[in-house]
Parts: sequence; structure tokens; C-alpha cells
Amino acid sequence: MSTADVLVEALPYIRRFAGRTVVVKYGGNALAGTSDHDALALFAEDIVLMHTVGIRPVVVHGGGPQINELLSRLGIESRFENGLRVTDAATMDVVRMVLNGQVNPQIVSAVNTHGNIAVGLSGEDARILQAAPRDPSLGFVGDVARVRPELIESVLADGFVPVISTVGVDGSGQAYNINADTAAGAIAEALSAEKIVYLTDIAGLRRVVDDPSSLIQRTTVGELEALVADGTVAGGMIPKVESCIQAVRGGVRSAHILDGRIAHVLLLELFTDEGVGTMITGGPQ
Repeated sequence: MSTADVLVEALPYIRRFAGRTVVVKYGGNALAGTSDHDALALFAEDIVLMHTVGIRPVVVHGGGPQINELLSRLGIESRFENGLRVTDAATMDVVRMVLNGQVNPQIVSAVNTHGNIAVGLSGEDARILQAAPRDPSLGFVGDVARVRPELIESVLADGFVPVISTVGVDGSGQAYNINADTAAGAIAEALSAEKIVYLTDIAGLRRVVDDPSSLIQRTTVGELEALVADGTVAGGMIPKVESCIQAVRGGVRSAHILDGRIAHVLLLELFTDEGVGTMITGGPQ
């Protein structure tokens, strides 16, 4: 396909999404998977291009591998239950250090290399992410009790790109570790986003986990719920899929699961006819 053909194919999508909010969850696994090329630099270029053509991107990020690495260096054991990190007080300190102090500035810096448009935020800022404890056995793991989108909307209205870490806070000021997939979905819903896109280290959802040819390119919320019920979706994918379901049911037009290690995967998914990952909608379109 020639460069002109690519631009012609992209044009209707650029027109359609101009002025719309797209929440992009950039997973720690995507950030860590930078062997063949600098995935973060390419991701930043995608975000800047989206911003330049009038889309309002909001980046929400995790940092699981980076948290695991620091915990290991500190001799603190990592434990998970149903894809959620068991978070005691010491682990919570590490979560805040990594998400707010390492990963967030890293993404902000990468975007700002191409233009001074990214603003780093924590879910604690202006209590964007109001948290409630999920289960005493999980420690300081929170559910999103409420999203306060005013600060995010203000940043967007001023022409900037919010980059949000998913540390939440309760009414007393206690910080909570909130699953980044869950937080991203709740933020997308609160912003009435056009799309939510999850970038991770897999190409999308598969009907058979070990079979790349079984990639599910398009599915609906109802079909996705059936895949969870029959065990096709399991482990760490559960929070991601549940977030997709909740966001789409809450008014987000579509959810996408993509391999963030692919060069310019955001542009390929948003601006081409075929797309490259799994797209979830509320029903037939």
C-alpha cells in the first residue's frame, strides 16, 4: 500500500474521532517489552499524532513488572489473587514509588520529547480516583468508588494530554493500589470516552490461549461474558475483560485490546479498516 493510500484510508477515521476522548491504558508489560524497538518512544509518537489531529487522548498506566522488580530487589514477596496484587503497607509504598515516581515521569518525558503536551497526574491528585477497600485479605487493594473527572477535563480543555497513575485514595487520605485496567475503564466511563484501548503484551483475546490463529478480532459484551464464564478468559486477563465489559456497558462506544509491543499499534487500530487486535462493542454494528 502506498503512502497516499494509507493517508486516504486514515482520513475518515481522523474526521470521525476528532474532538473525541480516547482513553489508552498503557500496561507495564507493554512498557517492559521493548526488545526489538523502543516501544515507549513509538507509543509516544502515536499519542502526539492523535493529539495533533484533534483527538483527546488520556493515558492511564500500570507498572506491574516494574513493581515486581523493585519488590524483588527489596526482598518483598509478590503475591496475587485472581490477577490482583496482595498489597500490604510496605508493598503500597513500593507501588506509589514506582507508579508516581518512575513510570509516570517516564511516559510523560517520552511524550514531551515530541511536544510539550503531557501532564503527569496521580489518581490521588484532586482525588481523581476515590477508592474503597476491596477485600481485607488483599490489604490496600482498592475498588474505584468514584471518579472525579474535573481535573482531567480541565487538563484536556487546556490542550494537554493527561498521563494518570492508578494510585487511589479514600476519604481519610489512605492510598490504595487500584488495578490499572479497572481504573482505566472507570475513567473512560466518567469521561464518556469514545474508546478505551488496552495496550499489553498479547495480540488480543484468543479462543485458544496458545493458538495465535484463534485471535478474536471482534466480539460483543455478551460473547465476552460467556468466555469468562466458560474459563476461556482467566487469570490476569479477568480484570482487563471485566473492565472492558463495564466500560462498554457504561457508555464507552468500544474497547480494544492490543499488543503494545507492535510498532504504532494505536494508529493501526484506530486509523485502518482491518485493525490489529480485539475490538469489543455493546452489540452488532
